[in-house]
Amino acid sequence: MATPHPTSRPLSTFEGFLCGGLAACTAVTVSNPFEVAKTRLQLDGELQSKGGKRVYKNVLDVITRTWKNEGIRGLQRGLGVAYVYQMLLNGSRLGFYEGLRKNINQVFGVDPQVQLTATSMGAGAISGVIGACLGNPLFLIKARMQAYSPALPVGAQHQYRSSFHALSTIYKAERFRGLVRGIDAAMLRTAMGSSVQLPSYIFTKTKLVEYGLMKSDSTWTFLASSSVSGACVLLVMQPADTALTRVYNQPTHKLPNGKVVGTLYKNPIDCLWKTLKTEGFFGWYKGSTAHFLRIAPHTIVTLTANELIVDLYRGFRDRSELAGVTST
Repeated sequence: MATPHPTSRPLSTFEGFLCGGLAACTAVTVSNPFEVAKTRLQLDGELQSKGGKRVYKNVLDVITRTWKNEGIRGLQRGLGVAYVYQMLLNGSRLGFYEGLRKNINQVFGVDPQVQLTATSMGAGAISGVIGACLGNPLFLIKARMQAYSPALPVGAQHQYRSSFHALSTIYKAERFRGLVRGIDAAMLRTAMGSSVQLPSYIFTKTKLVEYGLMKSDSTWTFLASSSVSGACVLLVMQPADTALTRVYNQPTHKLPNGKVVGTLYKNPIDCLWKTLKTEGFFGWYKGSTAHFLRIAPHTIVTLTANELIVDLYRGFRDRSELAGVTST
């Protein structure tokens, strides 16, 4: 989190939410093409044993062929809805984290200012789950839009004209249940990623400053801490991310009682188990290179931008408040 100004009051939850969301939107513009590649690689060869036919060779092949066949529009599929999703997810994750961490510390009789690994991970997981629940319909749409390719399709194909068309189509077919499809997978994925993202970032930053390796307000400190955080998130979150993509994108059918269910997976655990049996352990880590190329710059830009945006906003706010007091 941003280093507080000596005489500045902390940001409110709403202020933290907005700053965190803006930082994430900055990052997603850079990372979205790799998110498209990751999604398609995770679906490529779905539930096929080793040696099955593959559409793409690797992340570079996805990027190159998508650009060739679909242009910049193909590489940036789902970008619009990704902005709104990032506002909800990272606005929640970055905005609610500090307040939750302090409250959890108080529940256990610990000084709110003390950084404990357990309470930090708990706060990160809870704030991530809040964001995942709020943003689930948007993530669902984003995953389906990114998977769609008129030239080189993988997995089930869902063609939507826009985000609004996707929302209306899903709601007409499945009602509210369709919009919350995969929310259990989203909660699992985000809880796992969020539980390590901010704690690993803060731990790395604290140690770099504590040992005198870098200054607390240095952009290089933000970048180094974000890089370590991104690697930790990737390692922990990748299997759940693969399950989420597949649960979201799977075809559905209607039962005699009118309930619409997925044809391939019952839930994320079922998806992970079937993937393991059919594709082996590394099936969980399909698209991990693309995921790293997405999550590393995304995490670096999000957390670094959050530091800079919070500092800029706090300085502007404090000057405005001081000017208001002086004028009276």
